[in-house]
Amino acid sequence: MPEIVALSEAQIKAALQELPGWSVVAGKLHKEFKFANFTQAFGFMTKVAIEANTMNHHPEWFNVWNKVIIDLVTHEAGNQISALDVALARMIEEVV
Repeated sequence: MPEIVALSEAQIKAALQELPGWSVVAGKLHKEFKFANFTQAFGFMTKVAIEANTMNHHPEWFNVWNKVIIDLVTHEAGNQISALDVALARMIEEVV
């Protein structure tokens, strides 16, 4: 398995151009999602969980009623943003 490395600031900035609504907050890829109700928010989380598990890369997230907040960082890259986080963010955008 190849070594997982942190992305440079330039690489992160380029990735953000392709990820609408995503930003870097506290060193993590970050986005907040709002849905019509809890059922839709939880359904979204379930779909993301299934896909994230197949990637073996799991989000940090928080849910209250219709809001889901997602933060992505790679522990194997020294708790920094890696290509895995960008790939997971892209997948999340496909799910939503």
